[in-house]
Amino acid sequence: MTEVQRIGRRGFVAGAVAVTGTALTGGAPARAAEAGRDAGARRSPDAVAFTHATVVDGTGAAPAPDMTVVVEAGRIASVAPSARSRPRPGVRTVDLTGKYLIPGLVESHTHSDGPETVVPALYALAGVTTVREMWGRAEHHAWREKIRGGALLGPRWVIGSPVLDGSPSLWAQDVGGEIEVSDGAAARRAVRQVVREGADFVKVYSRLTREAYLAVADEARRQGVPFLGHCPDVVRIAEVSDAGQRSIEHLHALLLATSRHEREIRRALAEVRVDGTDPSSLSRYHRWFDQVHPLEWRAVLGYDRDRADALFRRLAVNRTTVVPTLSVHRTLELPDEVPAGAEEWKYLPAWQVESWPDQLAALTGGRTPEQARRIRRIFTHRLRIVAELHEASAPLAAGTDTGTGYLVPGFALHDELALLVRAGLTPAQALHAATGQAARTLGLPQVGTVTRGMSADLVVLDADPLRDIRNTKRIHGVMVDGRWIPPQERERLLAAVQRAAAQTPPPQEGATSTGCGCGGHP
Repeated sequence: MTEVQRIGRRGFVAGAVAVTGTALTGGAPARAAEAGRDAGARRSPDAVAFTHATVVDGTGAAPAPDMTVVVEAGRIASVAPSARSRPRPGVRTVDLTGKYLIPGLVESHTHSDGPETVVPALYALAGVTTVREMWGRAEHHAWREKIRGGALLGPRWVIGSPVLDGSPSLWAQDVGGEIEVSDGAAARRAVRQVVREGADFVKVYSRLTREAYLAVADEARRQGVPFLGHCPDVVRIAEVSDAGQRSIEHLHALLLATSRHEREIRRALAEVRVDGTDPSSLSRYHRWFDQVHPLEWRAVLGYDRDRADALFRRLAVNRTTVVPTLSVHRTLELPDEVPAGAEEWKYLPAWQVESWPDQLAALTGGRTPEQARRIRRIFTHRLRIVAELHEASAPLAAGTDTGTGYLVPGFALHDELALLVRAGLTPAQALHAATGQAARTLGLPQVGTVTRGMSADLVVLDADPLRDIRNTKRIHGVMVDGRWIPPQERERLLAAVQRAAAQTPPPQEGATSTGCGCGGHP
């Protein structure tokens, strides 16, 4: 077995549904570490007046041309037409004539794995100034404290608990860190435990029993923390929405719930068993896929628009957000669309990128032409569901399942926006899913819009994102929590990240890491 194959196998069990970047457990060399410290060197927030910009403010309002946005002490002090704006003396002026100012982007579904010299800065420099971590670990909390203290450049981090799953879980001990709960009492203890350990929310998973899930929901309310994640197999979406689940991740459960065959599909799903003696998470998932894809196809064939409309309106009334994670669905379901290369791959270790094709082949290989055709149809149906959710005013937030192969921290969110547009949203609507709406989903009232009093998380673009959503990639500069990073400094910091990635050694054989990446299963 080659070194890349060994790395790839560990990557399967360490990250997102087995199609993941391998855990970067090795320490970066001194030069790379210096670059990371340089990127996050402590400095006071800048006082800046961004003048003559077209502002797309993240509220869903029409773009406002020729505006001045003044930032002081890490907050947006004013937003006004440039003709009527007079920044006080001492405020630096940045002329943004011909450019577009948007809120910092919010990534609602990540599984961040890697050295602090690479991952945190990469998010920020790609314009992603807030992330929601879906399987929290000690290093995420450490990164957050360094970012807050000014020692590290990175986004603001909302950090979840480890996965709370039924017994046996879909995750084996080769990943580690999941919490198996078999009944209501164990579920309540688990919620109290993760709250004591500092989780911002409780992550629920697919194999929870009905009793355990309802206990999680009740105990989370008692503890005053949100709960969110998958819709358990034995609980209907309408019920999790009514129970107050903050968000539903991925589109698997929605596929089943909108089919007139839901009852028979759920009976079949209840017969699916997880082999708790199987020590391989990859093997557990691979067998799971084989059993579930036919059920998803059955669901597509029985799609009921009236049933879907009623469910989506219920989600809208309850303000239950759906995070579609189209990026990971596309990787797994349209492997022929996976690129052979991308410019941003240079910001990750070469050995990690080189492991991706083997990982993907292990998970998607062996499909017959008919299976491939059906799975492509399933993906097309997912796009339809996203469009209809939006039509019903159900909240949508943009998330990628970063941590999965082919998804680069920060950069992947821009591709997710393009997929939302492919599903039928306008560029403005897609952008709203990664700004104002995403911020509400994460419970962060201080971010997500370019309005007075908000935290100064901003992205300056060279072209209009409302004309072409792909223009969100044309980043001129970023402001991260009041720190302005102009073009030349941004390029310098990206180069430092690239060097750090190149100098990061592969993990030692036998190293393990947690990840969730849950996008590849129902």
